[in-house]
Amino acid sequence: MDLDLTGKHALVCGGSEGIGRAAAHELALLGAVVTVLARREDALRAVVDVLPAAHGQQHAWCVADFAETATLQASVQALVAQRPVDILVNNTGGPPGGSANEAAVDAYLDAFRRHLVAGQTLVQAVLPQMRARGWGRIVNVVSTSVREPIAGLGVSNTVRGAVAGWAKTLSRELAADGITVNNVLPGFTETGRIDQIVRDRAARKGRDEAAIRAEMAAGVPARRFARPEETGGVIAFLCSPAAAYINGVSLAVDGGRMASI
Repeated sequence: MDLDLTGKHALVCGGSEGIGRAAAHELALLGAVVTVLARREDALRAVVDVLPAAHGQQHAWCVADFAETATLQASVQALVAQRPVDILVNNTGGPPGGSANEAAVDAYLDAFRRHLVAGQTLVQAVLPQMRARGWGRIVNVVSTSVREPIAGLGVSNTVRGAVAGWAKTLSRELAADGITVNNVLPGFTETGRIDQIVRDRAARKGRDEAAIRAEMAAGVPARRFARPEETGGVIAFLCSPAAAYINGVSLAVDGGRMASI
């Protein structure tokens, strides 16, 4: 199986922690040169310092905020001018919890900007050189909520669905250029995001956080939450030469939690 990414340049967004950091690690193991993007330079430096470099890679970081569209665009365009991006992992933290009907309009606009608008900005920055090289991988880290909405995540459910539709459309537009576009749908994963969800549920229900975690884990056939590296490995595989004919899919990595096929 050809998993070799030597010579490829991967831009991993949200790369300072959680699934993004795990994906950066797995891509580096496969030989890719990795640039991690997030808001905090100190955290990014710490990630780059420990990324695997057995293939002699010189990894890097890029500081940008998904909420600031113009500065995000400028930062990524400057990055691409220095070195073309072959792999884009589009990933950022989810919106705060709460019901859909009570969410402020600004909450929807902010989430739309951080997820779909940011994704479009990144794709438009990296796409010309992907097309010129006839090769590219775009992987969006979304959520299982695109198939089964998650209670208490009204804004997230809405915006994630928009991202999934956008990605499927891109996959059909770009396939002839040798570019694949896929979504990874993480289930409950041991990250800061799951800690936030647990806190929100515990506060809303007036229950202990440990009891909420146990209840959530019991709803997963695997009876546990995922480790970030388990999702990171799936992302890396979708970026590999071996996955060249996988395009336009939304792949759940959820331990079998979803009931839908």
